[in-house]
Amino acid sequence: MESEDLFSKRAASFGATAADYHRHRPGYPAGAIEWALGDRDRVLDLAAGTGKLTEGLLDLGAEVTAVEPDPLMRAEFTRRFPDVPMRDGTAESIPLRDASVEAVLVGQAYHWFDPATALPEITRVLRPGGVLGVFWNHDDDSVPWVSGLLEVTQTSVGAGRSRPGRVPEHRDLKPPEQVQVHHAQRRTVDSMLGTLLTHSHISQASEQERETVLARALSYLKSHSETADGEFDRPLITTVVRAVRR
Repeated sequence: MESEDLFSKRAASFGATAADYHRHRPGYPAGAIEWALGDRDRVLDLAAGTGKLTEGLLDLGAEVTAVEPDPLMRAEFTRRFPDVPMRDGTAESIPLRDASVEAVLVGQAYHWFDPATALPEITRVLRPGGVLGVFWNHDDDSVPWVSGLLEVTQTSVGAGRSRPGRVPEHRDLKPPEQVQVHHAQRRTVDSMLGTLLTHSHISQASEQERETVLARALSYLKSHSETADGEFDRPLITTVVRAVRR
């Protein structure tokens, strides 16, 4: 189990590479967003980062307000989505009025929250009948070459084999439901290495270890027929958990 200091360091690490984060991280399938959102329109993108989830929400015509604690991530978000309101805040202290949104959606960030404090805040800003929707993009490690890449890119900070987290039950939320949506991200060897660098278990490793891991990943990708030349599909799964406000 990682230390509290390391956990906090990893949680705060993404702003330093905000533009690369947006360029290289995958988005979320429209079907996954629609399943979480239903016919609700007024949405809080909580821990919005650079707006990977907001991008999909805007495509569906949602009215989005974003909250993000990292100033560098906020700046990148605002550069990309200047018309979307962005506020400084955290899941544990949401700068919105009570019952002010129909949905709180969280992309790739819930595992950094303190649920004991965050869930009461989330339910506070949700209207009755509103929904909490939590999204995780993760590699489909049932594909052999993907599983192998995850193995060779482990570091002393942690493994890249991420798993969806769990949303605890809360008295103000109905029992959570879950779906998984399979999709893919088009990559090249170079852009796959760029993606790896946006993951905190690599970005927060020492410079020497980071260079070693990236060299190992380059060799691995170049040695497999699925990834060696040109573009390839990186198989992904989006796991979505939703819970309706009582």
